[in-house]
Amino acid sequence: FKQKTAYEISLGLVGSEMCIRDRFIINQFKIRPMLKEIQNLFLGSAPGWYKSIIISFLVINPILLFILNSAGLNGNFIIGWVFLIEFIFTLALALNCYPLQPGGLLALQAIVLGLTSTKSVFHEIENNLEVILLLVFMVAGIYFMKNLMLTIFTKLLLNVRSKTTLSLMFCISAAVLSAFLDALTVTAVLIGVTIGFYRIYHTVASGKNFSDQSHDYHNDGALNPVSIEELEKFKGFLRDLVMHGAVGTALGGVCTIVGEPQNLLIATIAGWEFTEFFLRMAPITMPVFFAGIITCVLIEKFSIAGFGNQLPSNIRGIFNDYAVYRNENITSKDKAELFIEIIVALFLVVALALHLAAVGLIGLSVIILLTAFKGITEEHKLGEAFHEALPFTALLAVFFAIVSVIHDQHLFTPVINYVLAQDPSTQPSLFFVANGFLSAISDNVFVATIYINEVKTAYDNNVITLEQFNNLAIAINTGTNIPSVATPNGQAAFLFLLTSSLAPLISLSYLRMVYMALPYTIVLSIVGYISINIFL
Repeated sequence: FKQKTAYEISLGLVGSEMCIRDRFIINQFKIRPMLKEIQNLFLGSAPGWYKSIIISFLVINPILLFILNSAGLNGNFIIGWVFLIEFIFTLALALNCYPLQPGGLLALQAIVLGLTSTKSVFHEIENNLEVILLLVFMVAGIYFMKNLMLTIFTKLLLNVRSKTTLSLMFCISAAVLSAFLDALTVTAVLIGVTIGFYRIYHTVASGKNFSDQSHDYHNDGALNPVSIEELEKFKGFLRDLVMHGAVGTALGGVCTIVGEPQNLLIATIAGWEFTEFFLRMAPITMPVFFAGIITCVLIEKFSIAGFGNQLPSNIRGIFNDYAVYRNENITSKDKAELFIEIIVALFLVVALALHLAAVGLIGLSVIILLTAFKGITEEHKLGEAFHEALPFTALLAVFFAIVSVIHDQHLFTPVINYVLAQDPSTQPSLFFVANGFLSAISDNVFVATIYINEVKTAYDNNVITLEQFNNLAIAINTGTNIPSVATPNGQAAFLFLLTSSLAPLISLSYLRMVYMALPYTIVLSIVGYISINIFL
């Protein structure tokens, strides 16, 4: 203290100019550590190069917008595409940093730069409220049904020895369920079951008993080093099953009104009921479905695109031991809980199949029934069920902000105008291709909404006939559902899988998802395109 005081007195004796200069230097030494800490805190543990890229995006965007507008170009339109590409970048590197934060910063900047508005963002969220409610409540509902799901799929895993047959069952089951339920709900089941499998393995690998499965195992470092090679094989096995199931949700989801959110929208505008919708889509969807099944078999048989991973025999032994443990140690309470879950599962299937209410509200009723009858009344135990879905729900809201930019800046309008200007006989196939491409980089619900409204306007203005309108509606529905399996951007179910806690556990990155989906993308898109040319 004395030294500091003497130093300040000496500064005063030297003169005011030197005093100000030295005080500025002292303040700099105080500010620098704080700035260093802010830099370290920004985006947490994300790599330094990733942080630098995000910062460069945020710095370059307004400068580029100013330059383009000053040059008399349509800066908003160009920068809108830049924002879309930047947001896709954050999704592609989701394992380096959860996309909510960097994507959210981009969305906030887009609003500040006037590329969209908070009202437009709210409007997009409002239009997709059913999807948001589904994520919040249905995923949590499935969480409370995990014992039943794990029991069913463990028996399936043990009784079906052939990996190809098991993959086929996952794909077909997901397709059938998605046709009558919802792709996101089915994906939530797949995620829950796969995490359950991983926990069983991790329990044994960590030297714990089967009874200790309450912990969320996210740290691979806890494993015995001897088990690392075994773990990688097991991860590959789980990746195969969950990807077959995810593609299955697309194969089934395209077929019916309730399969995907845009299906209901298209059916409502076209005036089609459940049966009529299925029959009109069948000439395209049935060839695509069987092509998907054949693809599933071939890529497993010949180990294409990272598939064909087998379950190691010693890990199968772990699951056999787990099944024996469950049978020997099951209590009357366990049986009662399984019975309750079966009854509520039957209610869930009936309620979704008959569309008794919005999917999210049915999910809320599942939560109420399961927690009430299973005696789960503590708030913190209820909160655990929402951990999986809420981060993705927030990310989806950010995604709708980017969709709002697409809408307000009319980014897809040139493509729509080009397709509508073509010969009517080629329009269905062109719509299929255009919808597929745009859905792969954007969102299939948004693309379908834009296209079907444009086509309806053309029909109302007598630009196209009723028959042409129906053909284009079929092309829009199949185009937004089938080629969109190419990337996680296209379908909410794929994006949900990518950003779930399961993805890092089984090393399922954005690029790996694209690579594994590639055989399906090529085959399904070609078959869909040919079917449209033949039958429409």
